[in-house]
Amino acid sequence: MSTPHTTSPAREQSPPAGDSAPAVAAAHIEKIFPTSGGEVHALSDISLSVRPGEFVSLIGPSGCGKSTLMRLIADLDQPSSGELQVFGKDARQARRDQDYGIAFQKAGLLPWRTVSDNIGLPLQLHGVSSAQRKARVQGLLEMVSLEDFGDHHPDQLSGGMQQRVAIARSLAEKPRLLLMDEPFGALDEMTRERMQTELLRICTETGASVVFVTHSIPEAVYLSDRVVVMSPRPGRISEVVDMELEDPAARGDDLREDASYFRMITAVREALHGGAPSGRGVETR
Repeated sequence: MSTPHTTSPAREQSPPAGDSAPAVAAAHIEKIFPTSGGEVHALSDISLSVRPGEFVSLIGPSGCGKSTLMRLIADLDQPSSGELQVFGKDARQARRDQDYGIAFQKAGLLPWRTVSDNIGLPLQLHGVSSAQRKARVQGLLEMVSLEDFGDHHPDQLSGGMQQRVAIARSLAEKPRLLLMDEPFGALDEMTRERMQTELLRICTETGASVVFVTHSIPEAVYLSDRVVVMSPRPGRISEVVDMELEDPAARGDDLREDASYFRMITAVREALHGGAPSGRGVETR
């Protein structure tokens, strides 16, 4: 078993004094859904800790509970048993305190609102003044390189641009945690790769922790500090693979050609298929 990976300086966020709690701390989480045909055991004994500033991807076969776990963290559903905290708070309090932002596979933009108004919607709903809202939105437009598109409507944007708007909206209230459920799944490969690099830049600028659901092994390796591999239903954490890259602080397009990148793709693939050899960055849970 290898020594646990240390988050690279480019991603690490120093927590405020007195606030060193994990971004996410899940302990023995179970989720059972009652149905007309009987109970469906979606998640079993999930224990996971995500450090402040860390990027963690969840990967596994369809139906393994990745999105269910995401929904529990986001307080969109509640666990059947176990304990779940976000920055030391229960998930409901973290939602009330706007400690996290959410982005899904579909951008979910309101077609009758401009790009600026879509980004500023969370601020408007929480009573932020017009002047403060305008300044924050302008900064977010610049962050996602859409400063010339604030007055456009969603149907005037490409799919990748719409996803950037959705990411900007998720950052509107300066959350310390981003929850992302296959946000690039519907994009073409070239756009998807550009968006991955854009997301890394944004994470570096904001210092936010990220929990990211994906079906793509290369995407998980490119983005993550750790990749959490889940088993078929009932979903369990079968392994956690630390991304042992040559220069994790300098992630960029060159990484996609690096030998360490391909080694980590192989490591995650083998973990998914249950054949991970020892001594190459896999921590068994």
